[in-house]
Amino acid sequence: MDFLSQLVRYIALFGIWDLVDIAIVAYIAYRLIVFSRRSNAGQVVKGIVFLLLVTQLSNVLGLNLLNFLLRNIIQIGFIAVVILFQPELRRAFERVGSEWFPQFSLDRKNDVSELEYAIMQTVDACKNLSASRTGALIVFEREILLSNIVKTGTNIDSKVNTELLKNIFYPKAPLHDGALIIQKGRAAAAGCMLPLSGNTSLSKQLGMRHRAGVGMSENSDAVVVVVSEETGTVSVAIGGMLKRHLAPETLEKLLRAELMPNAEETKKVNFFSSFFSHKKNTAEEVKEGVK
Repeated sequence: MDFLSQLVRYIALFGIWDLVDIAIVAYIAYRLIVFSRRSNAGQVVKGIVFLLLVTQLSNVLGLNLLNFLLRNIIQIGFIAVVILFQPELRRAFERVGSEWFPQFSLDRKNDVSELEYAIMQTVDACKNLSASRTGALIVFEREILLSNIVKTGTNIDSKVNTELLKNIFYPKAPLHDGALIIQKGRAAAAGCMLPLSGNTSLSKQLGMRHRAGVGMSENSDAVVVVVSEETGTVSVAIGGMLKRHLAPETLEKLLRAELMPNAEETKKVNFFSSFFSHKKNTAEEVKEGVK
């Protein structure tokens, strides 16, 4: 009865902000679970949870010395966790910043048109590279800046075109082993070094180029195009996932959907508006003809 009375009292004091508080904590817990499952931190997270449970159990059982040692280990371990998960934490903060504080550009239309041209030239170049079985690694930057990756390569700052891409990834070219970084539709740097993926579930048939592409997509929101040197197949890595055996038409649609979502929606809206306006004008012309 005491338990039921306390429960009724707590429910009576429950307010809207308590619900918001619980929802926020639940969302944070959900994101931590997703983070631990998608990365290699699953075992580390399990170890931390086990350590917390043992600490709480030692406090309940009155094991003062063990509890004292575990509490001090946890305090020191917090700094170690921050150092251990530094790349993941940095990527998380970058994504939060890019989602909540998007970049605004005065030359947005010019960026879109240049990016659209870069996509078309990339698809055409990948078609030729695939036919000749020439390996290629092309990274399209999105919201998360890749300045630290650009510094590892050679600055180009050039307009993207098919011949440029073919020359960069020519087997005897000095920059063919690295990655090409495309920023706002322009080739920023070539011969760049990318972080390799630590995902053990990737196929063993994938080489270092594919693992670098997946690793880059894991550490940023970039869209990475990979052309296999062995088979000539074209793949795209997004968010740690690799989509393989893409035809040129599929590659172009995928790049447009990922890199130009707003432009594609605007194109659809303009199409439908022009279609209905054309029907309206035609109907008015018919009415005029009847009169």
